[in-house]
Amino acid sequence: MKPRERVLAVLNGQRPDKVPFTVYECMIPQCAVERRLRNEGLCIVNRSQAGYTTRTPNCTTTTLSYNEDGKPRRRTVVQTPVGEICEVRQPAGFTEWTLERYFKSPDDYKVLEFMLRDKVYEPSYEAFREAEDWMGADVLLRGAVGSNPLHRIMGWMGHETFAVEWYERRDEVLKLERIMRRNRRKVYRILADSPITHANFGGNEVPEVMGIERFRDYVLPLLNECAEEFHRTGKLLGSHLDGNNRPWAHLVAESKLDYVEAFTPAPDTDMTLKDALEAWPDKVLWIHFPSSLQLADHAKIKETTRRFVELARETNRVIIGITEDMPPDRWQGNLLAISEVINDMPF
Repeated sequence: MKPRERVLAVLNGQRPDKVPFTVYECMIPQCAVERRLRNEGLCIVNRSQAGYTTRTPNCTTTTLSYNEDGKPRRRTVVQTPVGEICEVRQPAGFTEWTLERYFKSPDDYKVLEFMLRDKVYEPSYEAFREAEDWMGADVLLRGAVGSNPLHRIMGWMGHETFAVEWYERRDEVLKLERIMRRNRRKVYRILADSPITHANFGGNEVPEVMGIERFRDYVLPLLNECAEEFHRTGKLLGSHLDGNNRPWAHLVAESKLDYVEAFTPAPDTDMTLKDALEAWPDKVLWIHFPSSLQLADHAKIKETTRRFVELARETNRVIIGITEDMPPDRWQGNLLAISEVINDMPF
């Protein structure tokens, strides 16, 4: 089987020839080891084509890149007819630090509301088809619904400010949430009729921040709503749940998600892969190989991979993935070790 076929087989409940092994497109540089891994079966998960485009015809966004104290900065300003908001970020390799957030005072609610109401979503089907044909059989393109609305609002505010606003001006927060909810519905209807095979909706939620009640009331209903729309046309839906999941495992079990993406087993979180497979018997676990083990010796990495492969053989519901950056001096040997075990243990 080709790498893309192998991933899609597991997602659709079919048995592949061996466990699929994937990595995000931004996590692995083009080099001799990358080519070797792809030849051995590694599939690149490319997220560059969401399946739609977004524009805000009545807003102007300006981004300025500069250096301050020897460190890179990126300042983004969104101008609207009712005011402007800005944020400042510091790029840091795969990720970035937010130094200044869009929301600074209650006066910014009207600006954010205008920006959200101004969004226009349009299909981008041909671009998706062309990219898939061009990239080939060892690349899988993933669609993207976007962040959960409440999660995005938290990002605009920061957790401390969000806690204050949730307590003092919850009506204003939920007004933004409702507008974003309507926007998300437009997106997943476009994606349901698109050439994508699957898409992620939201993620990076952790119980310590989102809370069980907010997850139940504001995250789960949208996941289920989107999944119903997707299933109408045979599309699959997942969510990037890479943190502690035990407190809301029962809610994830009740959800209509087809797969849980980036699930990170213990020792990095509060659930083992076996725990999750038992808790979510109807879902594929598209895991992230635990980041802490990237610093272990190759014997430990191989031992852990063998355990994952054994569970994959038993359940046919496991895809091994890499969704976080890896130590620059370790990734080549580590991924080769994982690949070796997978190829030594075919189905």
